[in-house]
Amino acid sequence: MAQYNIAVVVGSIRKDSFNRKLARALEKLFPAEFSFTHVRIDDLPLYNQDDDASPCAPVSRLKGEITAAQGVLFLTPEYNRSIPGVLKNAIDHASRPYGKSVWNGKPAGVIGASVGPIGTALAQQHLRNILAYLNTPTLGQPEAFIHNKEGLYDADGNIGEASRKFLQSWVDAYVAFVKNTVNA
Repeated sequence: MAQYNIAVVVGSIRKDSFNRKLARALEKLFPAEFSFTHVRIDDLPLYNQDDDASPCAPVSRLKGEITAAQGVLFLTPEYNRSIPGVLKNAIDHASRPYGKSVWNGKPAGVIGASVGPIGTALAQQHLRNILAYLNTPTLGQPEAFIHNKEGLYDADGNIGEASRKFLQSWVDAYVAFVKNTVNA
């Protein structure tokens, strides 16, 4: 059976991040042949093209973890109707220097949780636009804009009963997308 390592990029660096919690709960819905590497982005310097020739250790680690993965799962909050700066900074680092993007061809899933009723719809759309430019194929349907409200999780941190069927269908679609993209 093939093994698939998924790089998990959480766009929030907050200790009690809704999206980090969502990532951990979603992982439990994946089949056994999927494993996860949580990519650290909080220690990256601001992107500066002058550093492309000799990236610092955190940038090299980021690029190595993305390169080693068969897919990428992005979990983004929505800040001012877009993605957080820390996430954009990580994307920029891993896409440079020009022509050497580690995002190229990696099947991506985009999802996010927010306290707002429309979830992270606008941030996800911005992220999808960026990923399209980087030639990162992205699962189109189903979309998942998660309203972080009571009942989303059970007492053990698993996806709650009310959301489990929908989020399992999202995970199943992403699993099939990764397998089809990687094995094409």
